[in-house]
Amino acid sequence: MGKQEDFVLRALEERDVRFVRLWFTDVLGFLKSVSVAPAELENAFDEGIGFDGSAIEGFARVYESDMLAHPDASTFQILPWRTGDDEWPATARMFCDIRMPDGSPSYADPRHVLKRTLSAAADKGFTFYTHPEIEFYLFKDVPGKGDEPQPVDRSGFFDHTAQSRGADFRREAITMLEAMGISVEFSHHEGGPGQQEIDLRYADALTTADNIMSFRTIVREVALGHGIWASFMPKPYTTHPGSGMHTHVSLFEGDRNAFFEAGAEYQLSRTGRQFIAGILRHASEISVVTNQWVNSYKRLLGGGEAPSGVCWGHNNRSAMVRVPMYKPNKGQSTRVELRTIDAACNPYLAFAVVLAAGMKGIEEGYELPREAEDDVWSLTERERKALGIAPLPRSLWDAIGIAEDSELLAETLGEHVFDFFLRNKRAEWEEYRTQVSAYERDRMLPVL
Repeated sequence: MGKQEDFVLRALEERDVRFVRLWFTDVLGFLKSVSVAPAELENAFDEGIGFDGSAIEGFARVYESDMLAHPDASTFQILPWRTGDDEWPATARMFCDIRMPDGSPSYADPRHVLKRTLSAAADKGFTFYTHPEIEFYLFKDVPGKGDEPQPVDRSGFFDHTAQSRGADFRREAITMLEAMGISVEFSHHEGGPGQQEIDLRYADALTTADNIMSFRTIVREVALGHGIWASFMPKPYTTHPGSGMHTHVSLFEGDRNAFFEAGAEYQLSRTGRQFIAGILRHASEISVVTNQWVNSYKRLLGGGEAPSGVCWGHNNRSAMVRVPMYKPNKGQSTRVELRTIDAACNPYLAFAVVLAAGMKGIEEGYELPREAEDDVWSLTERERKALGIAPLPRSLWDAIGIAEDSELLAETLGEHVFDFFLRNKRAEWEEYRTQVSAYERDRMLPVL
């Protein structure tokens, strides 16, 4: 065992931790957890904890189901809602890497998919950093089937409202996040009623993906403690903005920001331009991962800060990729913002495909197309076409069809994840398209 494992074992004893939750995600991005006693942890570090992979969505078939969860000691944290008292003993968590019985990494582990992609970038000398702005809604209670959820408030963008449940919620959630070592940069009320945004400080992509999984858990825990319900659904309301996860990304070579070039247009280096070009060229292929749900495309079609066309712009919030305004004397902060991703995605897979698309642009020397200077939302389809702005997929079905022919996606995800993910998305679409909606009943029952 190494120093980090020794630190964890000492911390368990010193903090009187009674339970350790080992976390990992399935292929769709849902958090899984197995709890072990501290006495079992030394063995878990050495040999892993065995489980039935065939019972986890997308992990394995029945005849190859034995898998091992190996805790990553560097991710050890005490859960802030289980810090230890008479009623609730102290509980810690660690993320796990999933391995096969022979010790090889599991081809189905989303965390490994990201680590493999990060390793390929590292071989080229790059470290990938991400900084997500996570939006979500707070509802008064658990939404009932078929009912429109009731927001906790009627406030709007940046509103400061006396005795706001949202402000109290954000304060407690941020306190818990920071207790787990997750740094928060900003928080505020978003544009929709009951809609919130909390921005995490930038970190390497693997740490950020782990942080997003912790974030979603903490937000739900705090909401339940307040007697309310939190949801990361991309578009819960027809007439209010959807919830995205605008993500700022950058590549570093050692301590140098590879996207920065003093004196270049927007201070954006050739590497940065090629990275953007890669994201744009492969945008439609990777949409099935960055926007993986039927409901994701209601957000992309609905405007309200969500992009619908493949384009980039300088400080243009209607563009899919935005190059934020340059800050003098802050070359390290040069970055690009991807505005398609929503917070309901699997962050490991989403960051992997974004990085792979950008790296492809660098490796193949893609040329960056002309930037979009107009308000893309206000343009007609004909005007967009004339400007060379291709549409993003209009539905999950469109996204699946494009993804099926994507070599980039198949290479990045690996054969097993690629095949399972698309099969699952096809099944989701089939179930969705056979449903009779409230819209159909409301419009047609009175007149047909």
